[in-house]
Amino acid sequence: MGKTKKTLEEMDVMDDFLVNAAALDQELGEEFCRLILETLLQRQIGKIHITAQKTLQGILPEKRGIRMDVEILEGEDQESGVNIYDLEPHLRKDMNVPKHNRFYQAVIDSRQLASGDREFDKLPNLYIVTILNYDIFGKGYMKYCVHNHCEEVPEVDYEDGLTFLYFNTGGTRGGNEAIRALLTYLQDSRKENVVDEATDRLHRLITKVKEKPEVKLEYMKFEDIIYWEKKDSYKEGRESAYREMIITLLQAHGEVPSDLRDKINAIEDTGILEELVKKAASAAGTEEFEAALQQYSSQEE
Repeated sequence: MGKTKKTLEEMDVMDDFLVNAAALDQELGEEFCRLILETLLQRQIGKIHITAQKTLQGILPEKRGIRMDVEILEGEDQESGVNIYDLEPHLRKDMNVPKHNRFYQAVIDSRQLASGDREFDKLPNLYIVTILNYDIFGKGYMKYCVHNHCEEVPEVDYEDGLTFLYFNTGGTRGGNEAIRALLTYLQDSRKENVVDEATDRLHRLITKVKEKPEVKLEYMKFEDIIYWEKKDSYKEGRESAYREMIITLLQAHGEVPSDLRDKINAIEDTGILEELVKKAASAAGTEEFEAALQQYSSQEE
């Protein structure tokens, strides 16, 4: 309570909404993701396919799944090399990030091989790229690269294809000026922090994203949407807008079944629709949302 929500214009790239809006943009998304990865990893990135806010279910129904911020697939087949990048900005400091990333890595890997497939060489290389606004290890570095290794013989290469990368937006050691400039801009995405070609390109991309009408409309789906258009004369339009917002939010988890759409469209109580917008925004999937929907539908009856 009492926290002031940022406007879209005030948002930084580290903010969850903006990084997903930029990554998903059909016109700008590939350049946005490529620019960030090439600058942070200091190497060229090949052909990529991007999925933002991808939900992966657990290996069993009762087991927890994950929600990836931005998944970037590089390469098309094992012969040419396949890399998966999970790009995750983190602003929370009350989380055990290494164990969080260990869990994410396990769920991502569990989806890569078909049942009965014994050729583990097909498993893609996986990079968990975590961008933090604090120093996770307290050593002042702007980048920490973590691999599995043999404790007894550290110089032995343990090639399991897994890399954890932690970037600290306030770091001063290691890395280079290009990485430092990008991290500074990600944390504070103002024109004043445009200092080189990469940050200039990124600032132009982000400015275009923020100016898009569809992005501005998407931003309205956050919790302050319930304060939009309070006048009774807009009741019918508000109900239609809420229904559309609920369905759009649920589509982050996959296709919304037609019977669920029908149930949503049948609700006429504006207050219930307002509550269901918040439920759809926080739900881990359509099943969790349907449970809430059943409760509110009984209230309407």
